[in-house]
Formats: sequence, structure tokens, C-alpha cells
Amino acid sequence: MQKIITCLWFDGQAEEAARFYTSIFPDSRITEVLRHGEAGPGEPGTVLTVTFELAGQEFLGLNGGPEFTFSEAISLHVDCTSQDEVDRMTTRLTAGGEQGPCGWVKDRYGLSWQVVPRELTDMLHDPDPVRSDRVMRQMLTMHKLDLEPLRRAYLAE
Repeated sequence: MQKIITCLWFDGQAEEAARFYTSIFPDSRITEVLRHGEAGPGEPGTVLTVTFELAGQEFLGLNGGPEFTFSEAISLHVDCTSQDEVDRMTTRLTAGGEQGPCGWVKDRYGLSWQVVPRELTDMLHDPDPVRSDRVMRQMLTMHKLDLEPLRRAYLAE
């Protein structure tokens, strides 16, 4: 078990969300489902928590109720190695959700994700501020990130 685990609060959808997320990412699985007992606070037998791994990182889904919802203040960053992976992850994560600006997506549960090609991160870290600024300006015009226009901006083509 990891020392620190991200806990995601759901309104009765923790197991469904864990199944959805583990179907998207390789090296992912549900490792434990804890159900309410007679002491409650939920209906006996219903899911209290789901422990799952996404790409080897552990998460805990908690069915905490409607009191709290996700906001963009917290997001999960997906480091993609290709445009194909960006496209695939964006399509899967936005199914029932929505596309936001600059590679951000919100899934059907309201959780925000940043779907980012590693190549973009490399371009933004270029020591030449003129190059990295051109890339940033181009990225700010996008919803789903597209490497070809970002590469052209980087190379000033």
C-alpha cells in the first residue's frame, strides 16, 4: 500500500467509477471493495469504499454522499506519449462528460483530468522563452491538444 493515497468522493458511484477508470488505463485494477455492515452508516451490503489502481497508482473511491462534489481545483494529469494516446484518452474520459480548454476534460462523474502529450511539456520547458511562449499561445487556443500545430508554433513554421 502507498503511504499517501488520493481519496475521491462519490455519491454512490465509487464502484462504477473505479470500473470505468480501470477500463481506460493499462496496468489498472480494482483491489478491494469494502461494504457497509450492520453498523452503517449506509445500507448493509452497499459499497462504502473501492480501492483501485490506475497505471499502478493507488486510489480510494468513497461513497460519501451528495455533500461534496469535484471541482477543477483538483485534477489528474495524464502524461501521454503520442497524439494517438491523447486522442484515445480524451475520447474515453469525455464519454458522458465534457471537453474543456487546453487539454482539460471532465468525466461523467465530474472529475477533471489534464490529458497532455509529453512532447508539449518538453516544448514548454524549452530554455528559449520565445519558443516556449509561441507554444503556450498556441495551446491556449485549443481544447483537445493537437501536437501538429504545437510543433509548428515551436519551430515557428
